[in-house]
Amino acid sequence: MSDRPFHHGNLRTALLDEALVVLRGSGVDGLSLRDLARRVGVSHGAPRSHFVDRQALLDALAEAGFHRLTNEVRRAVAGQHDVRERFLRVARAYVDFAIDDAALMDLMFQTGPGGRSEAVSSAARDLFDALDSAMGPRDGGTDEGARDTFKMLFAASMQGIAALVAAHRISRGDGDRLVGDAMEMMLGSDLAARTVSAR
Repeated sequence: MSDRPFHHGNLRTALLDEALVVLRGSGVDGLSLRDLARRVGVSHGAPRSHFVDRQALLDALAEAGFHRLTNEVRRAVAGQHDVRERFLRVARAYVDFAIDDAALMDLMFQTGPGGRSEAVSSAARDLFDALDSAMGPRDGGTDEGARDTFKMLFAASMQGIAALVAAHRISRGDGDRLVGDAMEMMLGSDLAARTVSAR
């Protein structure tokens, strides 16, 4: 019989905080509910009051990651009227997050065996809504398909640069220069001309 307590104040937060530490150090494969319970000092069954299984824990981590990145993007957009400066700030916030929390970023964009939970899907939509706000207001002739394509190309480019830095294929300084070059190319493209507002 374990003498570990079942309760732990705000157990959900404690488990997620500890799970993020494990994720950063050991990756997704290092995560288990039983080990997290041991690490936060509760009985091995206690985490199941918040996460029915390991996938629920992974979903909660991904959801929290999307919320954090969305907030970073919104802070980067706030008060920036020059479109190039706005996108450069957003791009750097996105890449910094993806480098500093590479394992979390991978988890956020993975789909589990049963697909994404609605909470994770909703958090991902919030991120792309924040990216959409960086593109400026729509007008009557906005091409929504092209606008979505620009957002996906932006995310793919920034995650690709971040992956090169995280894998030590290029330095962080080189990555920062690539971010600037990528934004110049993207904002100078025909796609940007059709989708990104100068306002």
